[in-house]
Amino acid sequence: MDVGDIDLSDNERFWAAPFEDRLEAYRLLRDEAPYSFHPEPATERFSEGPGYWAIARHADVLAVSKAPELFSSGQGAVIRDLPAEYNEFFGSMLNMDDPRHARLRGLVSAGFTPQTMGKIEADIRRVAVQIVDAAAKGDGTGNFVADVAARLPLQIICAMMGIPADQYDFVLEQTNIILDPSSNPVGVPRGKAIFEAGGALAGLMEEMVAAGPRDDSDDLTSALINAEIDGERLTTQEIQSFFVLLCAAGNETTRNALAWGLWMLTTHPEARATLLADFDRLAMKASDEIVRYITPVNQFRRTVTRDGVALGEGEHRHVFAEGDKVVLLYGSANRDPRAFDEPDRFDVTRDPNPHVGFGGPGPHFCLGAHLARREMVVMFGELFNRFPNLVSVGDPDRIVSNQIHGIRRLGYELSPA
Repeated sequence: MDVGDIDLSDNERFWAAPFEDRLEAYRLLRDEAPYSFHPEPATERFSEGPGYWAIARHADVLAVSKAPELFSSGQGAVIRDLPAEYNEFFGSMLNMDDPRHARLRGLVSAGFTPQTMGKIEADIRRVAVQIVDAAAKGDGTGNFVADVAARLPLQIICAMMGIPADQYDFVLEQTNIILDPSSNPVGVPRGKAIFEAGGALAGLMEEMVAAGPRDDSDDLTSALINAEIDGERLTTQEIQSFFVLLCAAGNETTRNALAWGLWMLTTHPEARATLLADFDRLAMKASDEIVRYITPVNQFRRTVTRDGVALGEGEHRHVFAEGDKVVLLYGSANRDPRAFDEPDRFDVTRDPNPHVGFGGPGPHFCLGAHLARREMVVMFGELFNRFPNLVSVGDPDRIVSNQIHGIRRLGYELSPA
């Protein structure tokens, strides 16, 4: 492989290739072409685009993330240029710049305070116990993604928002359509299926908002309805868009980190033994290392706001033009030896761990990062406490996507001590 062979726009040749090939491509880009240009060929769903620059090094991902005035999110966080209403509906805060982004994030943050997270901890433990109980009722085998990993974050999101329990499966079904092309209804064009699934989730939230805040509840929907900054409150559409974002982006990071985490701990028995020997001390470090090592979100896009913006120095210095698209390769940044000692080693004791698996530092750092970590710690704690010999079985059935590094199916076996 050489740099000329790397085409990030070719899903089948790049994103469907073995993970080891992807990591080798990242290495080449970091070393030889930290700012590489890639075309946007026409597809069945999209016309030809102007192309984009891929940012491969950790330091540059940090620099772009910290400079929203130079690298805007307002024109979209995915590579393709999508209609403004689509970005608004599905991306919510991901596709906004300040001051609107700061206003919305400030309002939404009311549901993610340390006090609120402390209350949610009990919900996480309760749901984790229920999920493991259900998995243990069968023969101890199954699809870890469907039985465990996909259920925890979605149920917690629903509990946070005050969604009735009888709607959990509906939310999971619609979310799967958005995240996984294999869940697409037969005969329905992909774009239409995604939009309809998002519309179904928005419809559920519209009913919740119309019912008004519940005085006897501290759910996030009630908090968002009541939240106010400088006399402004969220509109129904903003709450709907936030819920769709929470179900998609807020769910897929945790579900894939849990699934990949089990696979990593199965295929790295030394790391597993280290973790289980001192779980309480190492669990949070291990959750961050899982996110770094497998990086559930492959990339997000920014758009250059003015001519003359530069990154790098020497032979690799590059000057961008206004309107250039830049794509932050989080998976590459998380394996950069300039930022991590032995980056290809899975080390559950790694500290410090400045990974960008939850996005780079700046206004778009993941609002739910702490929640995702706690979900991973609680779920793995419950699983390994009851089934210390739990293992994944077979190779992961990966989702082919340039956006998420996901698993559709992962076999598992529950075995008591």
